[in-house]
Amino acid sequence: MIFGIHPILELLIAKRRPLRVIYTTKPAPKAWEKIVKLLPKQTQIQYVTREALCTMAGNTDHQGVVAMVAPFPIRKKAFDPKKSPSLVLLDGIQDPRNLGAIIRSAYCANVDGIIICRKQGAPLNAVALKSSAGLAEHMEIYEAPSAIAAVQELKKLGYTIYLAALGGKDARTVEYTEPYCLVIGSEGTGISADIRSLGQAVMLAQKTADTSYNASVAAGILLFTIQSLNKKI
Repeated sequence: MIFGIHPILELLIAKRRPLRVIYTTKPAPKAWEKIVKLLPKQTQIQYVTREALCTMAGNTDHQGVVAMVAPFPIRKKAFDPKKSPSLVLLDGIQDPRNLGAIIRSAYCANVDGIIICRKQGAPLNAVALKSSAGLAEHMEIYEAPSAIAAVQELKKLGYTIYLAALGGKDARTVEYTEPYCLVIGSEGTGISADIRSLGQAVMLAQKTADTSYNASVAAGILLFTIQSLNKKI
């Protein structure tokens, strides 16, 4: 299930997975005409109450439209460093809204792929997809068993690992080598202890040492910095 105008529009634009049933209200939301233009002819449309949409979505953030769709096409194979020289690994991100926001920033920064982890990672659910503004539909996303397994695999493939961590080198002064993977740690504890020695720590300048950026904000700034220095955006 997905909900919200942009997630459904981007799913229809991407054409990577089919939409099976779509639910909306009468009168329909203002953006409904944009959706209708992209719906396949055989799509089943059901009109329900706004309360029914809230029940399906589990919140009031559905913008008047909910859809049942095929499962997200998680990538089956590891990334090829020649085809995907810039990646982001999410190490213990717990909030699906942060997950979605990071995916959105990665798309805007022209990053090639995202790695999420089954162990201690937020699910790629409807909330995450809504927070990505639907842009997850255009991203290659691979699921690794854990952060340590992902980093070990990436190093074997030749990726340089950069860790977003306090105490690291000023991110603006680093010469980023491709292929690379930027690791974003969890909201509470940061980078996992078992991978802290497996990459180069980089950090953002900030007002005081006893504070830190939100994980998704830090990811966005770092990705812009790296990709702009590498002239990818």
